[in-house]
Amino acid sequence: MSLLFLVLAFSGFSQAQERSVPERGYRDWRVYGGTTESIRYSALTQIHRENVQRLELAWKHDTGDAYEDSEMPCNPIVIDDVLYAVTPTLRIFALEAATGKLFWRVELPGKFTRAQRRSRGVVWWGDEREQRIFATKGPYLYALNARNGRLIPGFGDSGRVDLRVGLGRPLETLRIWARTPGVIYRDLLIQGSVMSEGLPAPPGDVRAYDVRSGELRWSFHTIPRPGEPGHETWPEQAWKYAGAANSWAGMSVDLQRGLVFIPTGSASFDFYGANRHGDNLFANSLIALRAATGERVWHFQMVRHDLWDRDLPAQPSLVTVKRDGRLVDAVAQTTKSGHVFVFDRDRGTPLFPIEYRPTPDTDVEGERVVSSQPFPLKPPPFARQRLTEQMVTRRTPEAHKAVLERLRNLRNEGPFTPPSLQGTVIFPGFDGGANWGGAAFDPETGLLYVNANEMAWILRLVETSRPEQPFGGRQLYLDRCSGCHREDLRGTPPEFPSLAHLRDRSTEAEVVRMIREGGGRMPGFHQLEQDELRAVALYLLKGEDTPLSRKGRKARDPILRYRHDGYIKLLDPDGYPGVQPPWGTLAAIDLDQGEIAWQIPLGEFPELAAQGFRNTGTENYGGPVVTAGGLVFIGATNHDSKFRAFDKATGRLLWEAGLPAGGNATPAVYQVGGRQFVVIAAGGGKSGAPSGGSYLAFALPASEVDKAP
Repeated sequence: MSLLFLVLAFSGFSQAQERSVPERGYRDWRVYGGTTESIRYSALTQIHRENVQRLELAWKHDTGDAYEDSEMPCNPIVIDDVLYAVTPTLRIFALEAATGKLFWRVELPGKFTRAQRRSRGVVWWGDEREQRIFATKGPYLYALNARNGRLIPGFGDSGRVDLRVGLGRPLETLRIWARTPGVIYRDLLIQGSVMSEGLPAPPGDVRAYDVRSGELRWSFHTIPRPGEPGHETWPEQAWKYAGAANSWAGMSVDLQRGLVFIPTGSASFDFYGANRHGDNLFANSLIALRAATGERVWHFQMVRHDLWDRDLPAQPSLVTVKRDGRLVDAVAQTTKSGHVFVFDRDRGTPLFPIEYRPTPDTDVEGERVVSSQPFPLKPPPFARQRLTEQMVTRRTPEAHKAVLERLRNLRNEGPFTPPSLQGTVIFPGFDGGANWGGAAFDPETGLLYVNANEMAWILRLVETSRPEQPFGGRQLYLDRCSGCHREDLRGTPPEFPSLAHLRDRSTEAEVVRMIREGGGRMPGFHQLEQDELRAVALYLLKGEDTPLSRKGRKARDPILRYRHDGYIKLLDPDGYPGVQPPWGTLAAIDLDQGEIAWQIPLGEFPELAAQGFRNTGTENYGGPVVTAGGLVFIGATNHDSKFRAFDKATGRLLWEAGLPAGGNATPAVYQVGGRQFVVIAAGGGKSGAPSGGSYLAFALPASEVDKAP
């Protein structure tokens, strides 16, 4: 029988019967996501439904450092008429927000890898004496003077804090960095992190640093240690070897309540959990902590014992919803599976019933799936949940036949079908449903706007080597590397680069060093001996399978029995999605009623549109913003490089503009000198699309703008 969570009380009720939107805090863009509530909303109305078609390019700033496959998913912030942002090579810069004129630009010390190159923005903090910008590069958190970009020597060690310190593991074994800006609460910077999704990986501790000194003020262990709540949901010693359960997507802060809301990802290794039996708290959870101390107030786990890479992908939205004619403060969390969970902000009580449904069993040796997973009964999913034969592409008869034959050979029992040796359909895919762009919430209407992907992927487990099997460079590669770079070395660029033709761009010494030291999401394989490192390098560079003896090898991290064979999309023979459109959507969800108000395809493939195959939607990365002027602005679409404005009430397209590269970022809305601007980063580079390094700001013609106070 299903277990239902019913709402018994709402402690966050407001006395107001009608919605009201205070302008303070919603007329600029001071933090990633607009405000600490992460609702991506602007109260500005100068640009509205009736005049949005007259938007023009007000200024454009070219960073000048884009390169092949580079990306720039930054959401700029605007403080006191100055815009702060990040370039494709992680340079930090400040512009005059009204004109795009450059004030300063700095290159932080140190190097970054391909996986570490994407930064979604920076953090600002200030008091009556100074203003600081916080940014990350590699494993370091830097503090800069907001006026000139110079490092602040008194912060940490000569201006930076090493994020590897304090995790309870040897420093040289850790690969950790931050992609999404942290959040400020009083004099604390609360920071999440990114790390390898394989093993070894560090624990995903959430930490708070003193904004002035860089001193660590508190840590929350997302993989609980002995004596801490949740420790019993892991094997006894897992806190010593398990990794991740990290918060990479960003956080939200209720300044009045003093609460920080933290979404977490899956534990490593993502797809086979024989060494982490149990629910694995606090992975895949929304956690409410006291922002001043790190004390846990409540939590809810969206996925138990995750085997599907179902990270919580975006900042939670701090919203206000109407119940029985009254208003209640809540928090809404979107998921990769295409659901929205809504909770009372104080107690974590679900505002809509949640049902636990049985999980299909596994046939993989050593694995134990949990018996059930939670599903909210409202709102309905904003992405399709199961790929049926009736949903297979009909773009051409040949495409339909090829995908249908492949689908029939895969395990496909709906949501939470466990990984398998034959291959399991993951739908919606590893990139959502919802992804890191986050949702926009309109406090005037109670509508939540979320863009989604509807791509099917294939998850297949393969057995790693056994002691009695031949042992050499090829097998070491298969055991340690092929899960990301695939057996054929092709990877899934740009996230996991191709290693084919590596000899054309790397020497043996460079490859050996990369394998040993790691970089980005790739862990360092320091436990391999020199002849093993060289054997892998020779296999990658020359295809040589150097035999090795297992005898006398020193003890090292155990290899799990199964690995996966790469991140593989279910595509038709021409490279288009194997499922019928829409392949990407934008939806408006009524959080008062728990219903979808409208949903439309988002984006299209230009070459298919030219053949009459239009409004398909595309994969999309980056989020929407909603304004009091009645508009939803969004770029995000991965194939057509368009920036669009929709009517927030109906989803009708009102305006669009071409970008020099894909706008795989969330826009920012602000006003300077009486003129409203909408700015977006056009960085492209996703899934092989052209890269760019431009920030473009749009506004009404200056002649139409009323500059009166």
